Amino acid sequence: LLGSFLAKLIPHWLATTLMDATTDKDPLVQEQIYNALCYLGESEPEEILHSCDEYLRQHDKLAYPHRVIILKAMETVVKNNIALLDKSTAKVVIFLASNEMTKSKVIRDWQQAASSVLVAVGQRFINKVMEEVLTKFQPGILPHYFVLQTFANLSVSNVFGMVPFLNSILGTMLPMLGMAKQDHMKSVFCYALQHFSESIQEYLANLDKAPDPTVRKDTFSNEIFSAYEVLFNSWLQHREAKLRLAVVEAIGPMSHLMPGEKLEEQLPKLIPGILALYKKHTEAFYISKSLCQILEASVNIGSRSLDVQLDSLLGTLHPQICAPADPSVPLTVKNHTEVLRCFTVLACSFPDRVLAFLLPKLESSNERTRVGTLLIMRQIINSAPSQMEIKKPFILSSMKLPLQDSNNKVKRAVVQVVSAMAHHGYLEQPGGEAMVEFLVRQCALASDLHPKKQPPDAEDLTSDSVQSISINTLFLLSTTVDRMNNVLWPYLLEFVTPIQFTNALTPLCRSLMYLAMKKEEEGENASLIRYDVNANLPSPYALTTRLLVVSSQPHAGACRGVAALRLLHVLHGSVHPSLAPLWSKRVPLLVEHIEENTEQSLSQKEWEEKLLLFLQETLAAVADSAWIGHFVMEMCRQLSSYNGFPMEKNFLYKCIGTTLGACSSKDLVQKQLQELLETARYHEEAEREGLASCFGICAINHLEETLAKLEEFVRSDVFKKSVGLFSIFKDRSDNEVEKIKSTLILCYGYVAIYAPKELVLSRIEADILKNIFQYFNTKVLGIKVETKDLTLKLCLIRSICMISQAICNGGKCGDFSFSRKAELVAQMVEFMKAEPQDTMRTPIRQRAMITCTYLVYPSSAPIPAGMTEPDPSLLHPVGLMVLPHGGCVLYGDTMSALKDLLKSLLQRNLTPHGLQDMFAHLGPWIKSSKDHERQRAVEVSAALLDFYLSKLNVSTVIPFYNLSVLVALFSPRCSDAVASVRLHAVDCVYCLLYIQLCYEGGHRVLEGGFADLKAPPAPTPCHGQGHLPLEQRVPPDQLMSLLLALFEGLVDPDRNCSRAATVMINSLLKERGAVLQEKVPDIMSIIHSKLEEVDEEHIRKAAQQTVYILASQHKSVVVSSLLGSALPFDSHTCTMWRSLATEPTLTSEILEQLLEKVNRDVPYKESKGFLLGSSSERIATPLPLAATCALYEIMSAPEAGPAVLGLYAPLFVTLLLRLSCTVGVQLPKNLQSRERRSSSSQGPAPRSLHPCSSAVQTLKAMLVRGGSEEVARAVDSAGAWDLMASPERHHEGITVLAGAMARHAGPRLPLIVKNLIPTLSSVFDSQRITTTAFFAELLNSNVVNDLLLLETVMDNMTGRQKDPCTLVRMLVLRGLGNVASGSPDKVRKHGAKLLASMVNGMDDKDDPHNLVALEAMSSLSKLLDHVEERDIQSMLLHIAIRIRPFFDSEQPELRHSSIVLFGHLSRFSHSHCEVFFEQILNGLVTLLLHLQDPSPEVVNACKFALRMCGPSMGCEGLRDMFLNHLREGRSLHYGEFINNVCKHLVSGTGMQSYPEMLNRLILTNLFYFKSNWVDIRAAAPMFIGFLVLHVDEDHCQQVDLDQLISGE
Repeated sequence: LLGSFLAKLIPHWLATTLMDATTDKDPLVQEQIYNALCYLGESEPEEILHSCDEYLRQHDKLAYPHRVIILKAMETVVKNNIALLDKSTAKVVIFLASNEMTKSKVIRDWQQAASSVLVAVGQRFINKVMEEVLTKFQPGILPHYFVLQTFANLSVSNVFGMVPFLNSILGTMLPMLGMAKQDHMKSVFCYALQHFSESIQEYLANLDKAPDPTVRKDTFSNEIFSAYEVLFNSWLQHREAKLRLAVVEAIGPMSHLMPGEKLEEQLPKLIPGILALYKKHTEAFYISKSLCQILEASVNIGSRSLDVQLDSLLGTLHPQICAPADPSVPLTVKNHTEVLRCFTVLACSFPDRVLAFLLPKLESSNERTRVGTLLIMRQIINSAPSQMEIKKPFILSSMKLPLQDSNNKVKRAVVQVVSAMAHHGYLEQPGGEAMVEFLVRQCALASDLHPKKQPPDAEDLTSDSVQSISINTLFLLSTTVDRMNNVLWPYLLEFVTPIQFTNALTPLCRSLMYLAMKKEEEGENASLIRYDVNANLPSPYALTTRLLVVSSQPHAGACRGVAALRLLHVLHGSVHPSLAPLWSKRVPLLVEHIEENTEQSLSQKEWEEKLLLFLQETLAAVADSAWIGHFVMEMCRQLSSYNGFPMEKNFLYKCIGTTLGACSSKDLVQKQLQELLETARYHEEAEREGLASCFGICAINHLEETLAKLEEFVRSDVFKKSVGLFSIFKDRSDNEVEKIKSTLILCYGYVAIYAPKELVLSRIEADILKNIFQYFNTKVLGIKVETKDLTLKLCLIRSICMISQAICNGGKCGDFSFSRKAELVAQMVEFMKAEPQDTMRTPIRQRAMITCTYLVYPSSAPIPAGMTEPDPSLLHPVGLMVLPHGGCVLYGDTMSALKDLLKSLLQRNLTPHGLQDMFAHLGPWIKSSKDHERQRAVEVSAALLDFYLSKLNVSTVIPFYNLSVLVALFSPRCSDAVASVRLHAVDCVYCLLYIQLCYEGGHRVLEGGFADLKAPPAPTPCHGQGHLPLEQRVPPDQLMSLLLALFEGLVDPDRNCSRAATVMINSLLKERGAVLQEKVPDIMSIIHSKLEEVDEEHIRKAAQQTVYILASQHKSVVVSSLLGSALPFDSHTCTMWRSLATEPTLTSEILEQLLEKVNRDVPYKESKGFLLGSSSERIATPLPLAATCALYEIMSAPEAGPAVLGLYAPLFVTLLLRLSCTVGVQLPKNLQSRERRSSSSQGPAPRSLHPCSSAVQTLKAMLVRGGSEEVARAVDSAGAWDLMASPERHHEGITVLAGAMARHAGPRLPLIVKNLIPTLSSVFDSQRITTTAFFAELLNSNVVNDLLLLETVMDNMTGRQKDPCTLVRMLVLRGLGNVASGSPDKVRKHGAKLLASMVNGMDDKDDPHNLVALEAMSSLSKLLDHVEERDIQSMLLHIAIRIRPFFDSEQPELRHSSIVLFGHLSRFSHSHCEVFFEQILNGLVTLLLHLQDPSPEVVNACKFALRMCGPSMGCEGLRDMFLNHLREGRSLHYGEFINNVCKHLVSGTGMQSYPEMLNRLILTNLFYFKSNWVDIRAAAPMFIGFLVLHVDEDHCQQVDLDQLISGE
């Protein structure tokens, strides 16, 4: 039970789910839902129908587009499963569909779908459906639109079930017609009446199958007539066109059910009424269909009214046929059909009047009228045969004019009429032959040369379509209409031989073959042609000749060769009784050969040879001289027929030659040859060829007669243009005489090639060549003049070629000495040289080369002494390589001839030397920049190498000395841009390697073979495509020559090939470069020269790869070679250096080598000047300079990054020291001039070669590549690179660099410091200065403390305090002072040592400019903020005394530093107050006076010192004044300030403590009366004045007035 429940539940659930999805708006989804419901309905139809019913009832508001999907699915399920439905399900479906259909009065799609469901159910349950629908069809109430439509559709789909209901339906419906006011209701009533009438007619027509056989037409007649009256009298007059058409559609079938007398009564009104509608409606189909039904109904009742209406009917209907039907509009085609049916009805009733109306219209000038009339004629011939039987002669005679019509549409219509006539016996009447001839002529229509693509309804019909229709018609008449056999056989044979019917041969032959086969079935001799009865038929000779000749072009004319041969086969009995066995065997083989080949694959030469052999066997089988004689004469008669068919005529000449060869009568042979010479059209090439081949073939059996006839013709007066033996040539022009000469020359060639060799060799020089050159050379006043006639030249060349072939082929006939061989070769070369070099208009080159090939062929006799052989230099006069590219047949043939010629030349010297000579001439073409030249040269090369390999027979092992050169020539071409060049180049390399194997004595197959070579390389020039397996196959002694040759390939104009050359070079070096150490400098030099020669990116990259490979194998040699390059390095050398940055490990090793070379040699040499007293100058040494430049180039490559990172410290230190050693160093004289030249040259500015500049740039590049870009930017923004290059400020630049390194490259410093420490002891002052400056600035940063470098650096710096270089000592003190800012927390720890160093610096005796002292004071000032007081106490007084003299130094820096230091020292004075106060007093006047110092820095220093000293002076007033008035940045009124200071100085406190102070102050001021600074000199007297002014009387005696007045 559960399973049964689930089985029902699952389809219901699926169906409900699918119906829920119908709301999806995607049409594709809706279609899939519909299909899914239908699929479910196939398995569970009733369940699905119930589900749909339930769903639609539950979803009453479901939008109508979605309801349509469900209803259509229900319709499909019902249709497909109607036999399976039970009544209950049918009732459910009927009830649902009825409600859905009538739910709304607005016409919707879903109502149509519901109506369709009812119609589908009505197929089986008609009573149930009618029971339901009739409830909605009540008398007196206008029914729903779809109720009537459903009735109509049911009457059509279920005739037998519905017709019994129609009487009552009609009874109810008729009163409703007057109630219909809306057009759509009227239309549906018409629709219902139309289908009711059609259903009733079908019911009455099948009464034997009907359920109620008693039903009669009368049952419905009155109701139908009543409805007709409403429709015709009222609704037909409506202005709405659609309603009128609906009425017309209904009236047609209704007319069959109307009472006869009523119909007869209505016809006078009905037919005009219907005809009048043609003018109102463009869509005439429904009108014509209804009219035809009315006419049929009228004829059925034997109406007499039609006679009166006939003229108007014909006049109205005829134009309907004349208007062309448009196939794209189906109703127009249907209208034609209905109108023709009308004519059939009328023709059956009124044949005479219809023909009298139609036949005159065949003469109309209007094309459409003629075509339309012919269509009607075809219709009535087919559909009214009995009525037209006695009219046949009349109709045939009336067709004479249409047979001559040239209009293609008319022709097609005539063909259709002829076909109809053939089926009904018209063509058997007198005059029928004209119809057949017309049909054949249409089969022979020439095809349009440029047919236009037209739609099938195009107005203009092409000849091709007429021809196609005619061919099909002829074939059908021949094969399917038995009564036509005697009409067509043997009459059609008359059309086989006339040339104008050539295009019809294929259908003719096929029809004749079928007809003959039918005749054979009638009896053994029935198919034999009876010439006694049919005098006009062509003879057996004519038929055989014609069919054999047209077979020579078997695929022409729709494969007429097969048809012609098959017809010839069936005619064997009529041709000759003896041919049956032979032809039964040979013809099928010939036909099979044609069918096995397409037109392209069929070899014309081979096919003609087969046909000629067939002819030869036929002649042998006949073996009748008289028959053969008649046959050959017929052939000669037909020659003129083929004047427009050169190929066929040429073959006919060959047939004549073959037949003449079979003739036993020599007189007949000579007579026919004479006739051929007289009648030939010499100006046509095919004629000349044919005539010559005829003579050649004839010479096989009649050599003497042929040569005699030619000799006789030569001696005639033809060439003298006078009346001679052949008066036919009397008026021919000189040009025609040249053509005759050409033909005769060609005849001799064909005779030589065809005639038996044992007979012809003895005649070649004595007769044939003698006459040939006699015709070719013309003498004017006794001087030989060579002709310029192209035809004559070509014929001469071809004739000599055939003679040479005959000699080569006749080698077995004994030795033959060809004495004129050299002369002929020279003549051929002259012909080739005379050809234009820019075009190929003629085949002279090709023919001449073929001729030379046979002339120099090794098997022929040698060239006599004194004459040289042709050699590969023939390539130049041939000029074939330089010709513009052409794909014509002539070009291809010429190339083949060239290959054959060069093979012949190569075979004379089949050695490596001979091969080298050949490619010495081909080489320039192989490397040409023009695609077509390379293509031709490589193609020829491949053919030559393949030939060389095939002919090679090595008996001893010998070296193939030029393998490398040839491989280098071809292997790059394997990547050529042209695909064909690539293919042929691969073949060349393949052959070369196998040739090498042969010379090594090994006809063995290589392991792995060369199979990979035979695949064409990819066309893209990627680095992998040129890989050929050569590395291990080139002999060691040829390795360098291969490399040199490949290097030449770098300049190849084809980029792909130059790339391939680079790939091969690099591949070769990878595999075998290890043995080339001695050659590395040469290779490097070649690389450099090629880079100079070719400016291509891919070459540059490949060269870098080459250098890298060499360096990976021979580092030292490569580096030395590159260092030996001229300075400054050019761009190509730089490129080579940068290639060494490719791989980190190798780059590191190269960098180490360069660093070693920088460090190993002295950086410069001292050079004394030539002039007495001139100073020496430093000159840079070349090796470190070159190595520095090389380092720059390598490190400028981004790939060098990893290697630079690995060698960061050594590189930095070396380059830093190199920089220090190049400051102020000059270039050598020779390099200075180069530097000037490079800087003055145009183009991008070269990199400076100056030692210092190059070192700076290299260091900068090293920082950037080592990841320290921020360091480089910081140095650059500070302008420090320029400072480093300055001898005076170099250490300042180093300071900036060290600071940047400390900030941005701290982790690099330990190794750098470690490497720099030894240089503190360097012999070069510059290096010690640089290192000290670097360390000094490092101490200014906390990074040295973080990296645990502080003590190391400090100790090493302290050790340089006694350095002989003052700048070093100064930088040492600066560095030690920088500890205060870099590591202030470490100052206390090292305070004593630092202070001692500063004091020692101030005491430096070798310091003439006090630079050391100045730095000591500055550094000490920085240190005092961080030292322990105990460390300074012991030396406080010493320092104060030591710096006091600097207060008045001429150098403002010294004044500033000493005063600032004094201010700092005052902070430590509290422990030694008395002692230090004394120092303050000693310096007080100086500090106060220097407030007027010209240096603002000194002024500020004084303010600072006074502020610092104020607290130690014991005077609150002074302290406050100093703090308030001497603030930095505050302006000072000096006089007022000094006045106030003096007040405090001479006050009680100061004077009491130091009574002698006043005198000391005055004396100190007196010292400054002589100061160099004006402001100070002025301030001193003012100072004294204020002192004296404010001193009290008790201290006045201290003032020495005399001294004061004297100023001393």
